[in-house]
Amino acid sequence: MQALLGLSRAIDAFTAFVGRYVSWLIVLAVFISAINAVVRKVFDMSSNAYLELQWVLFSAVFLLCAPWTLLQGEHIKIDIINHTLPLKVRSWIDMLGHIFFLLPFCIIMLYMSVPFFLTSYHQNEQSFSAGGLPQWPAKSLIMIGFTLLIVQAVSEIIKRAAVMKGLLPDPNKGALSAHEIAEMEALKLAQAITTEDK
Repeated sequence: MQALLGLSRAIDAFTAFVGRYVSWLIVLAVFISAINAVVRKVFDMSSNAYLELQWVLFSAVFLLCAPWTLLQGEHIKIDIINHTLPLKVRSWIDMLGHIFFLLPFCIIMLYMSVPFFLTSYHQNEQSFSAGGLPQWPAKSLIMIGFTLLIVQAVSEIIKRAAVMKGLLPDPNKGALSAHEIAEMEALKLAQAITTEDK
């Protein structure tokens, strides 16, 4: 199990590295969007390449940062229900969810995206819009993103097995209940309203 936990730590470090750096593409997308808007308004010029580049950069962040989101536990859960369940039940839900839902879905998406990308690459598929970008780099993001998500899912399964064997602390232990989370959100909202009134 220790060897598997070492593998999991290496995967987590790689996922965090990729996520941190790829997330900066959002800043680049905003910068390109702002430049494109200024050029369009001031010089009455525009470029489909700039518009498509924004979409590709956003797609890169969405797809390549998904494993980082999973690593951080920030993926969508039904917290109102999840926080009311015992820790053992939550561990089993996480384990079964990763094995029977996340992994098969990612494998199917990878299986479907490889020929989708290869066809586009071999045809050197171009945008339908005048002056647009080649399409195959964007299509490769699907394949790369789901490959990284499969690798991170393996790490999550290893960690969940270690938690269930008592080798790692349960990340759900000490988590706030749904009621406590709602109270905190209400307090934040009340403070924001009070600050605005002043």
